[in-house]
Amino acid sequence: MLQLTIRVPDEYLDGIEKIAATTGLKKSDITRLAIKKYIEEYTAQKEINNYGRAKDLIGVVASGVSDLGENHRDYLIQKIRGRK
Repeated sequence: MLQLTIRVPDEYLDGIEKIAATTGLKKSDITRLAIKKYIEEYTAQKEINNYGRAKDLIGVVASGVSDLGENHRDYLIQKIRGRK
C-alpha cells in the first residue's frame, strides 16, 4: 500500500477524530473509507451521466428490419457482397 500525505482544514480533522473516538477506528482507516466511498460515488455518477447523454438516442432509429439486432452480421455481409 502506498502512503499519501494530505492537508485538511481543522474542522475536517476534528470530525475525523470524533469518528475515530466513537468507532474505535484509526484516523487513517476513516480517511481511506471516505476516499473509497467518494471514488465509488464518482464512478457511479459518471456511469449515470453517460447513460443520460445517450438515453434519447437508444432505440430511436427504425430500420424497418425486424431482426436487425439479431442478424446484423448477416445483413452486413449481404450488403458487402451486393456491392462487389
